[in-house]
Amino acid sequence: MRRRKPGIRAADARARGGGPGRGSPPAAERVSDDLRLGRGGFLGERRAVAGLVLGASVSYGVVALYQFGLVRRLPEPPLPGVDAERVDATGEAYALLRTPDAAVALASAGITLVLTGAGGRLRHRDHPWLVLLAAGKAVGDAGAAAVLFVEQVAGHRAVCSWCTLAALCHVAAVPPALKEARAALSALGGTR
Repeated sequence: MRRRKPGIRAADARARGGGPGRGSPPAAERVSDDLRLGRGGFLGERRAVAGLVLGASVSYGVVALYQFGLVRRLPEPPLPGVDAERVDATGEAYALLRTPDAAVALASAGITLVLTGAGGRLRHRDHPWLVLLAAGKAVGDAGAAAVLFVEQVAGHRAVCSWCTLAALCHVAAVPPALKEARAALSALGGTR
């Protein structure tokens, strides 16, 4: 069996030639190493949240292709009550900011990813407010996805399978986000 390489450390990947760029401060290199290579400190939970949010984003991307007219048909399973094209073509789907709601969902998912990725391995102790904000955003995403699901069922008597998949991803992201949030609350309360 072949052994996997452990991965490159951020300091070893640092640009050597000078020139324009953002630089590579040690604190940023620690975050890079923690997120990509680290263990413990709720990194597994953060990776789970990031993976699930990215899964939801893929679903939103497929819907966006349809809502922007880049594709004429959305592939879906041939199940009763599944009709993404009808659900995603309605004016409701373009009401917020007069733009496709999949674009709004992608932007929102991007914010969730930023909050999930921000900070190093011990952010629950060092920046508990950031963890609580990230967990609150994950809960908000799940709530919004649930409301949209209910809206589809009640209003259209049909659901978008892609939206349903995204909703399931958001709901599944809540438990790992809350696990880190509990540790952040303990840190705020002084019970590190």
